[in-house]
Amino acid sequence: MGTKTLENIEGQFEMFQILNENGEIINEEAMPELTDEQLQELMRRMVYTRILDQRSISLNRQGRLGFYAPTAGQEASQLGSQFALDKEDWILPGYRDVPQLIWHGLPLYKAFLFSRGHFVGNQADGLNMLSPQIIIGAQITQTAGVALGLKKKGKKNVAITYTGDGGASQGDFYEGMNFAGAYAAPAIFVVQNNRFAISVPVEKQSAAKTIAQKAVGVGIHGVQVDGMDVLAVYKAVTDARERAINGEGPTLIETMTYRYGPHTMAGDDPTRYRSEDLDSEWEKKDPIVRFRKYLESKDLWSEDKENEVVEKAKEEIKAAIKEADKTPKQKVTDLMSIMYEELPQNLREQYEEYSAKESK
Repeated sequence: MGTKTLENIEGQFEMFQILNENGEIINEEAMPELTDEQLQELMRRMVYTRILDQRSISLNRQGRLGFYAPTAGQEASQLGSQFALDKEDWILPGYRDVPQLIWHGLPLYKAFLFSRGHFVGNQADGLNMLSPQIIIGAQITQTAGVALGLKKKGKKNVAITYTGDGGASQGDFYEGMNFAGAYAAPAIFVVQNNRFAISVPVEKQSAAKTIAQKAVGVGIHGVQVDGMDVLAVYKAVTDARERAINGEGPTLIETMTYRYGPHTMAGDDPTRYRSEDLDSEWEKKDPIVRFRKYLESKDLWSEDKENEVVEKAKEEIKAAIKEADKTPKQKVTDLMSIMYEELPQNLREQYEEYSAKESK
């Protein structure tokens, strides 16, 4: 009986998909209501973000950026989900999820400053976001709290958070979802399953067939989505948002995706744990190639349009890195002064010491 029950549960989480790998609609009934202009804007953002990723990797290698987690391959998962949000919704990202913040309104130069560890990179006045979380899974519990706050204030908005398959192995993952479910908080938990966390295959992280089915244990809605299909991701998040603001509680969304680059630029070598055959298999599922084929079939996209986006991205990235370079360098006294309203005695002494050094 137990085995059958488990099989019944796992059978509820077949992958939701709208576009196949050839850019063909295979689920007409699920098609989201998007205008031609919105479809083009989604493509523009995906192409722009791919160029941003390429440029960021180069800037990192030149020593002009600090910490950087590549995003190529995950554009549909990241941008399709963010496109479904309202401006007043809150985003609580992981460290790979800077693109969502940029399209939510974070200036590009501040994204670069965040990479450098500069405090200005975390200043987002008027923008509903938290800084990218470095501690794996910690944003899950924070999201439950933010979502509950939105509910108590009577806001028709949601808090959305992102983690990877590795984050789904953390205690905070279950605690945050359980809390949000218990209080029917308007939260959306997105797990971007790129299969390896840093280097451990997802099959070795959990005996569960899917991450989406873990929603059952905390009594919330769960869905597994083709994370290389931007339309499916958009639709899943749109539906989850609608349920949340209607008081139907949170949703766990597992997006099946793949990062083409290393985990981060801090020395990870994916060839040590990923095969060329697997990389090749997922390259055939490229979210940009797939969506491009679909838009071209509708005469909504062309090589000229894409080249325009590429050139604009390069220009804006160049301007943003110059703006970041112009930002006054961070000082030790800056960190002290922004941490406390009133410095404790031991830090006042250190502040005076460093202040004297900085004035020389």
